[in-house]
Amino acid sequence: MRRAARARIDLSALRHNLRVARDAASGSRIMAVIKAQAYGHGMLEVARAIAGECDGLAVSCVQEAAVLRDAGVQSGIILLQGFKDTEELAAAAHLGVRSVVHEPGQLACLKAARLNSPVAVWLKLDTGMYRLGFEPARVHALLERLDDTGKVAGTPGLMTHLACADEPGRDETTDQIRVFDEATVDLPGERSMANSAAILTVPEARRDWVRPGIMLYGASPIVSATADELGLRPVMTVTAPVVAVKSLKPGDAVGYGASFVCTRPSRLAVVAMGYGDGYPRHAPSGTPVLLHGRRCGLLGRVSMDMLAVDVTDVPDVQVGDMATLWGEGLPVDEIAVAAGTISYELLCSVGGRLRLDYVE
Repeated sequence: MRRAARARIDLSALRHNLRVARDAASGSRIMAVIKAQAYGHGMLEVARAIAGECDGLAVSCVQEAAVLRDAGVQSGIILLQGFKDTEELAAAAHLGVRSVVHEPGQLACLKAARLNSPVAVWLKLDTGMYRLGFEPARVHALLERLDDTGKVAGTPGLMTHLACADEPGRDETTDQIRVFDEATVDLPGERSMANSAAILTVPEARRDWVRPGIMLYGASPIVSATADELGLRPVMTVTAPVVAVKSLKPGDAVGYGASFVCTRPSRLAVVAMGYGDGYPRHAPSGTPVLLHGRRCGLLGRVSMDMLAVDVTDVPDVQVGDMATLWGEGLPVDEIAVAAGTISYELLCSVGGRLRLDYVE
């Protein structure tokens, strides 16, 4: 069952943001990251909208790749978490997708599997993220092991992931690039290391392939720059209707816990959007909401399916008006900062909860 709150997905803004990535990394191929339902925007719809304008699509797992193939998406696909067993490995080979290899168990799977066709792979090195990937010093031995399996198609790509690129100038980024280059010098194979932040601010990380993710959806990957400053356009705009308007007097308390108490005669609008719909529960009073194109402040605690907004200074608000929670005119990054989280979480939280309306 869908509620009245909805998310409008602007596919022209999505393609614009993709072009920003391509312009920044003009010498690289684009591996567009559409995992986790394209950060809440709808994986299939996003894949279809950009398939002709990027060089490959990156998903998390083989199940996501299967959904794309079943829907007729023929683009190159990369599995960022690779396969977990021989069954998933066989599925990856059958689907014709490229898999990341990042841990020893995957090497064992490759050796043991009986495949009808070999699988193309990326070998992931852990240069300082300390999450997925092998020690860089082992890269030569690992490439030999991949070759010895007889199950790998072509030359493996070489990739890593940058931990601190969202804060330009961090020494960790320079160190990771150095470690990667020293380990892979003179080795064959395509390279990839730049995520959204590095695409925009770390030219030396733009290798054969770049991997734009959050920037595609119009949120800033840089802590010190807004999306607008980076030339990005919001793709998702979340709106919900006003379902009640109330007049309050000084001393009246709003919502659970009476955490907000009016200090002046006020007018309050109740909006049909809450944490059950993916709005952040910990957004504090004062977090902006747009009504009639004007910024109004959140009042009191966010409830499961409602939140209250101060519309004292917007006197013509009435039941049925649509409030904008984030998107066009109200950056998702701003709401994320107010709620003590990141834009990624907000975008992913509403995907699957709200009705998604696609516009060109």
